[in-house]
Amino acid sequence: MTDATLSKSPQSARSYRWIGIAAAVILVGAMAFDTKIVRIGSEDDVQVQKFSPETFGAEQFPVIKQNVETRAADAVELAQAIAGDRKAAGEKFGVATSTGPVFPVKFTGVVGERKANYNVVAVEGLPAELTVRVQTGPALNGTDLRDATGQIEFGQFKNQIEYQDAGSAINNEVKKVVLGGIDPAALTGKTVSVIGVFKLVNPKSWIVTPVRIDVQ
Repeated sequence: MTDATLSKSPQSARSYRWIGIAAAVILVGAMAFDTKIVRIGSEDDVQVQKFSPETFGAEQFPVIKQNVETRAADAVELAQAIAGDRKAAGEKFGVATSTGPVFPVKFTGVVGERKANYNVVAVEGLPAELTVRVQTGPALNGTDLRDATGQIEFGQFKNQIEYQDAGSAINNEVKKVVLGGIDPAALTGKTVSVIGVFKLVNPKSWIVTPVRIDVQ
């Protein structure tokens, strides 16, 4: 080993040290630049958290209920509007969906036969050919309540499964809040006042999902 080599070794070591320090600084800076700070409770935080259908249903049902109660049209008036101009009735009273408009409706009538998960309600003033069925459980079908306000959309969810689960969770709230204290088998012959929604698929058959039932 020569004197020249010995004289260069400390300088070379210091150079490598500074290179290492510089590389570390660059790495830390890159990590900081690539790191996104998410505030707890913010929109980004909610998106990261796992979707809870139960929480969603409990939060959204009161909002939907208030919206439906505010907008609900009298059944007789609504039936006349649909018979006169189905499209215009949908635009005036309903919320459009890919499979037909969802209408908020209110009526008072006498409960007739019960079949499967429905109770038929005879409403004075409606056409004889129109049958009104109210979903009274134990199973509640459809996503009419989820779609009733137009404020819950597929793009808010990660996938179709979450979107369907949201609808089911809202229906489960109906079972607890609206139907929890009602025996549907004991309703026959009684007068009920109902506020709810239905999707117009068959103008002669309304299947109403209730947000409120008052038994007289």
